[in-house]
Formats: sequence, C-alpha cells, structure tokens
Amino acid sequence: MTIQTASQPAGQPVNPLADSAADRSQLWMAAIKPPMYCVAIMPICVGSVVAFVQTGIFYWGIFVTFAFSAVLLLVWENLSNDVFDATTGIDKNKHHSLVNLTRNRRLIFWLSNLALGLGVAGIVAIALWQKDVTVLAMVLACCLLGYLYQGPPFRLGYQGLGEILCFFSFGPLAVGAAYYAQTQVWEEFAWSWLNPLLPAATIIGITTTLVLFCSHFHQVADDLKAGKRSPIVRLGTRRSAQLLPWACGGIGMIWAIATWQGGLPLSAALLWGSAPPAFKLCRHVLTFHAQPLRVSNAKFLAIHFHFWSGLLLVSGLLISTVG
Repeated sequence: MTIQTASQPAGQPVNPLADSAADRSQLWMAAIKPPMYCVAIMPICVGSVVAFVQTGIFYWGIFVTFAFSAVLLLVWENLSNDVFDATTGIDKNKHHSLVNLTRNRRLIFWLSNLALGLGVAGIVAIALWQKDVTVLAMVLACCLLGYLYQGPPFRLGYQGLGEILCFFSFGPLAVGAAYYAQTQVWEEFAWSWLNPLLPAATIIGITTTLVLFCSHFHQVADDLKAGKRSPIVRLGTRRSAQLLPWACGGIGMIWAIATWQGGLPLSAALLWGSAPPAFKLCRHVLTFHAQPLRVSNAKFLAIHFHFWSGLLLVSGLLISTVG
C-alpha cells in the first residue's frame, strides 16, 4: 500500500526500483505508516473520556502512559506482522515492508520484541501504581489476540478471522481497559446500552476493523498465492465493497439505539459529522474495488473515517459534561 503525496497522483504506485532519495523516503514513510497510529491512541481517548464523563476525574499521567504504551504495542504488531509475513512469502511484492527495505528480518524481529517489552512495561507501571492487575490482564489479552492474528502456528488472519480479532482487541478490550485505568471500577450496567462504554467501544471496534478490512482489497492476488483467505478473498471484491455502506450505516444505528436507551448523550450526535469521510470511503471502494492500484489507498480513507468518527464521538461526550 502506498501513501499518496502531492507529487504522486492517486493510484500511482511507488516505483520499487527507483533509487532516488525521494522514492526511498516515500517507501520508508509507507513502511512506518504514521497515520496508522491513531488506531492505537483513539481507543485510549474514548475509554478515558467515557470514564471522565461518569466520574469527573481524569488522570493525565495514566492516560499519557497508556497512550504511549498503546503506540508501542501497535509498533510491535506492525513489525512482527512484517516478520511473520516474510516467512510465508505473502509480502514478496510489498516493497515497503520493513523486512524488504532493510533485508534484515532478524533486526526487525528484535525491534518488534523491544517495542512489545516497552509497551507492556508501561502497562505494568500502571498496574503497580494502582495495585490492580485488571488493566494489565486486558492489555495482555489484546496482545494475545494480536499474536493469534499473525503469529505461527495460529495465523488466524490467514483463515479470515483477523477482523473479528481486531474488533475485540481495539474495541471492547482496549476501550474497556482505558476506562478501567481511569476508574478502577466497573460502573453499574457498564456493559449495556444504558452506559456509554458499550456503544462507544462498539463504534471504535467497528471503525478500526474497517481499516483492516479495507487493507485487503488491493492484495487479493498475493493473498491467494500465499493461501490467505481474507474476507475479501472469500467474498470477492464486489460483495466486500457492498458491505461497507452497511458497516458505516450500522454505526449510525448504534448511535440511535444507545441514545434512545440513554447510553449516549444527545451531544454524541456530533458523530454524524463523520458521514462525509464515510461516504468518500464507500464511494471510492465501490468504484475501484477491482482495480488494485486505484483502491490501494482505501486503508487510509478508512483511517480518515476512524479518526473523525472517534474525535467527534469524544467531543460529543465532553460537551455533555458542560453546564
């Protein structure tokens, strides 16, 4: 997948054989994937803000530590994913794979382990400070799901189960852990439509899963060769593209049900401000689903939708505390 720049027209891939510094820099930016890290930070923001809405208390030290740890854990997942995919050959044509760029699988493997260790250390620090292992247990469960998705011998992502694992890891588990890190208690009906935690975690879980889902459209041929049965491979690109409007519309339904039940405040209607990026994502994928070069940026359109829906949800929750 490539990151578009002002000098790179949409749908034009980076030339993997180019030797210029600009081309190499573009490949490295695509490998590092800076926009991707909002999917690590957003669940922490949402869970922490839900806790603030209910308690009026916000622990900045815990929030910053948790967010930084979440970024490190996503670094681990991305790096280890490159390492594990290199062994199956699925990334043979992925020229911005860090393993392919560095030609040093062992280095990337140990860098991923370092990121994992530092990330878990941050969560351990929170657990020690609070004298409560609940958050640590939930984060370790997220890590386990991440390994099951990509790591041998499981590789559940190759069986088409990655989106399910992604939903629970970045949705209920991550958002719930951030919430508990701020409160150290589960409010009454915490996991029901009477509480903002469940609908908020569900919304973030869906938008994060869409990022993973949309990352497969342009690599169907490589997935098939490597035996990876992603949902796009199983359903085909057309039917997969037709699911996107239903997923985006489902978020609106969650808002409506949760607001009707009293779980979300009326101010959470700000979430509807993310409709334009959702529409752009759906239209783009429905139009170019069978054209790998044109649909290769769908993942970043999904990240755009994820960012704005999460930011507007957080803003709506915060507005409800005013007055």
